[in-house]
Amino acid sequence: MPRIYMIRHGEAAAGWDADTDPGLSDKGRAQSEAVAREIEARVGRKLPLLSSPLRRCRETSEPLAASWAAAPAIEPRVAEIPSPIADVAERGPWLRRLMAGTWAEALTPENTGHGKVDLAAWRQSVVDALTERKEDTVIFSHFIAINVAAGLATGDDRLVTFRPDNCSVTIFETSGTSLKLIEQGREADTKVN
Repeated sequence: MPRIYMIRHGEAAAGWDADTDPGLSDKGRAQSEAVAREIEARVGRKLPLLSSPLRRCRETSEPLAASWAAAPAIEPRVAEIPSPIADVAERGPWLRRLMAGTWAEALTPENTGHGKVDLAAWRQSVVDALTERKEDTVIFSHFIAINVAAGLATGDDRLVTFRPDNCSVTIFETSGTSLKLIEQGREADTKVN
């Protein structure tokens, strides 16, 4: 069964409620160097690399990509949860409210902006991006996307089943139709960024 190493991006230079596409902070760049070494030690060989199109994930992938002389494929389906709110200052409260509940609660008109975003389709696209993998793969992604996979793998409907730290590695195996959680990534009391 293909193994998926899903890495949360390093610490961003700004929060989700301050910048729609921040790069990494200095600490985030150091974290990305460390996780590249960790992955190299864990797998011992080059694997396909996928990254969310957002800067913080692309920048997190750079040290491993440079070491393996491989460019990550950009995979929009593992990007950040879409927001129906245009005002970045209002996105943080919306997401915090969503994160306190379940997917059943999240998929209401109040939370999807009355059809402006299709959270159910986004959630399914994350699952599809992972279950379609035919070989071991390293994926650079986001807090909620990693929780989508963990929730599917464990049968947990909460938006947040655990709090993956920046540059933590969560490992799944896929049968092509389902996910199995092999190792939950390191947790921290972390902000979403």
